[in-house]
Amino acid sequence: MKKALLSALAALTLVIGGAQAAGDGEQHVTDYDFPFEGPFGRYDTMQLQRGLAIYNQVCSGCHGMEYVYFRNLTEDTGPAMPEAMIVELAKGYFVADTGLDAQPGDTRPATLSDNFPGSQVENAPDMSLLAKARAGFHGPYGTGISQLINGMGGAEYIASVLTGYTGEEKVEAGITYYENEAFPGGWIAMAPPLYGDDIEHADDAPTDLTSEAMDVAAFLMWAAEPKLNQRKAFGLTAVLFLGIFTILLFLTNRKLWYHVKHREE
Repeated sequence: MKKALLSALAALTLVIGGAQAAGDGEQHVTDYDFPFEGPFGRYDTMQLQRGLAIYNQVCSGCHGMEYVYFRNLTEDTGPAMPEAMIVELAKGYFVADTGLDAQPGDTRPATLSDNFPGSQVENAPDMSLLAKARAGFHGPYGTGISQLINGMGGAEYIASVLTGYTGEEKVEAGITYYENEAFPGGWIAMAPPLYGDDIEHADDAPTDLTSEAMDVAAFLMWAAEPKLNQRKAFGLTAVLFLGIFTILLFLTNRKLWYHVKHREE
């Protein structure tokens, strides 16, 4: 039994070590400090608004968000944008016209009740669920407690890809690839979308490359988890209730069985 346990431990060590080596060779994801991380974390409304502006002006040319409604942008737990501004924003997007007099292929300006359009470029992934679909921290070498508290690192992965370009390029089969330290395999067909100072913000927030990458990554995290704040509040309330309930049960149990456990012989 002892030899079997030692053999299993040695095999597990080799597997974990191999996974670490493989992971180090594929991608390097930075653990950015986002305000929504942790059990008490919350979305930063101003950061979400900056991320929306970057998505609207830079990312939307290729990537869509089919699972996000324009009206969601006005919610207090999200970007909390004024409704009038989102009405004007929606008019810049065109969706399929399904009216009675519409012909196949007809489009119309979007309204608050519409979803964002889909991706405009073939093979450009939809951004609605990207922050949940792409894990930044994974594998047997990841710390389970960190994943439980901070999540799988989807926002970190997005920000790392946006800041991970090295400047090196190569052409294969007529397609230009760009070296990226965070992308699996090290090469990505998407040209660097952000360079820093790509957009001006009304609140004079930093516009360096890392800040812009974190802002749009936070916005895409909200797009994938719009009810994150509510879920955390509900979870903390449930934990508090269960804790108090457990203490009351313990005290009740002691009182009910006190005379039985302390009866005189």
